[in-house]
Amino acid sequence: MTDATKFWDKAAAKYALSPIRDPAAYEYTTGRTRSYLKPTDQVLELGCGTGSTALLLAPDAGQITGMDISPAMIQIAQDKAQGVENVSFKVATAAQAMQQGERADVVLGFNIFHLTDDLEGVMAAVASHLAPGALFISKTPCLAEPSIGLKRFAFRAMIPVMRMAGYAPFVHMLRFAQLEAMIENAGFELVETGSFPQMSRFIVARRRG
Repeated sequence: MTDATKFWDKAAAKYALSPIRDPAAYEYTTGRTRSYLKPTDQVLELGCGTGSTALLLAPDAGQITGMDISPAMIQIAQDKAQGVENVSFKVATAAQAMQQGERADVVLGFNIFHLTDDLEGVMAAVASHLAPGALFISKTPCLAEPSIGLKRFAFRAMIPVMRMAGYAPFVHMLRFAQLEAMIENAGFELVETGSFPQMSRFIVARRRG
């Protein structure tokens, strides 16, 4: 079991009870995501956590498969999904999810890629998994963005100390432009971008042919 898996297993119960920090931004980006989905779409969500977003989007897709590295998170998600026929959850890393060969019309990744060590490798794996024209929709905190403000800057400075004490996982310090370039270099064209909330970059990208 990796350190990241141990961290998120330990955090799962508390995470499941935590309120959404910015409900307006969450509702907006969920709505924008919903607008791109079709009733026939096969959707993979990477880093699905306790499954809340997958379950919200279930009425708008054909099938959603949520994956997460934490068995404890997945157990909570499975319990919440009782009776929902077109949603399933399984334990897998982002890289493993792409290697398992499940067909996908859309890949989702919300608040996961700043926690992903081999980010360029994962982006390339997502691109290789998707057919031309398929969508990759993500939202990623970018804590190196200069405009995030003093409060977030202070939080960023505390992360190394919090990691040493076991109170924080690995965190990528990203900027908007860096993240967008990484997605484009993997083989995508950007369709829509925005900051909701301010420090997070919402990106809709289409796999190039």
